[in-house]
Amino acid sequence: MALYTKEEALDYHRLPRRGKVEVVPVKPCNTQKDLSLAYSPGVAEACMAIHADPSLVDAYTGRSNLVGVVSDGTAVLGLGNIGPKAGKPVMEGKGVLFKTFCDIDVFDINLAVKSADQLIEIVKAMEPTFGGINLEDIKAPECFYIEETLKREMSIPVFHDDQHGTAVISGAGIINACEITNRRIEDLKVVVVGAGAAGIACANFYVQLGVDRKNIFMFDSKGLIHKGREAMNKYKASFAQDKDHGSLADCLKGADCFLGLSVKDLLNKDMVQSMAKDPIIFAMANPDPEIPYPAAKEASPNCIMGTGRSDFPNQVNNVSGFPYIFRGALDVQATEINEAMKIAAARSLAALAKEPVPSEICDAYGVKELSFGVDYVIPKPLDARILEWEVPAVAKAAMETGVARSPIADLEAYTASLKERVAASRKRINAYVKSYGFEF
Repeated sequence: MALYTKEEALDYHRLPRRGKVEVVPVKPCNTQKDLSLAYSPGVAEACMAIHADPSLVDAYTGRSNLVGVVSDGTAVLGLGNIGPKAGKPVMEGKGVLFKTFCDIDVFDINLAVKSADQLIEIVKAMEPTFGGINLEDIKAPECFYIEETLKREMSIPVFHDDQHGTAVISGAGIINACEITNRRIEDLKVVVVGAGAAGIACANFYVQLGVDRKNIFMFDSKGLIHKGREAMNKYKASFAQDKDHGSLADCLKGADCFLGLSVKDLLNKDMVQSMAKDPIIFAMANPDPEIPYPAAKEASPNCIMGTGRSDFPNQVNNVSGFPYIFRGALDVQATEINEAMKIAAARSLAALAKEPVPSEICDAYGVKELSFGVDYVIPKPLDARILEWEVPAVAKAAMETGVARSPIADLEAYTASLKERVAASRKRINAYVKSYGFEF
């Protein structure tokens, strides 16, 4: 059953104030002195201090807590190339999630650009404004080139969530699924359907976790990617098999893991039954997965099944990743989000899934209990404990890999402060939104 109607969704975005975000001052401007401090002449003191020492921009402005969510609207959710204006509601929504879950401020930047290089130049020019850049809903293969270039040429974190968010969350699930099914990750045979941004990024991340690249069989709309095919981009080519091993049904025989980022009804019961015993199935096509959850369970009752949906177990939801990864990166002033930080995020989520689940989280999802096993391999997205597990893990990895410009001396105290900070932020947000007539 749908949680909302079309009219409710449109009214949510339109009423009582248009859109989902608003810029609100955090300092008073009520008196002559306030005005003098906020703007002229008092603002000159901050300007000249930063001019003398540019690093002070993070002390005297909100830059260190400000992320730019940047999109050209060429690959919006499951909607495709709908353009930057039609994609703006998604980018505003991303800002809501950043703020709600991790108290990170966002400006959404929706660009009408003609090339990847034009987008790159625009984003590079905005580095003085932002503490980090979240690339969003940019089509492949341009998204790979854009992120690679910006990571190389900017000194702040740049993260394409469509790639790495899905990779981190599903990676956490695979770590735990291997433990539950007594598999070694280096022995996995993985079949990936969908060679776009998320599919390729997931495959690359699984290699970082220990999967043998030779054991990854990747399909695009033309079939299995192999060296006998005509020219393909270098990102697909890195997963090309030495020869054509046949159809999807052929390659799924004996496979340990299926990763779907494609279209619904691509996988059937016979294919699932041909896979290895108790397979791992992450069918993440939205809104309908590559195989319906009940059908996968009928074919293999002990399979570990994950989807992008909230109404089935093991939801792979990027909100469990990007806000927390950025929070950790921003708080140590990391120059980048590297592989070690992403792996730390995945391992922290995998570890949290083994902890007892508080009753309030079960209540939020309408279940009596949640416990580590085939139907619970990754924490629920609304689990507030993710903040205290994932953020310090990311910050620690940044420090250990030498990309943190402002290391945290006491991670235990930092962890405690995170909970207090986000609780205070949510209290402010709820009070403010309630003033518009929304009830909680």
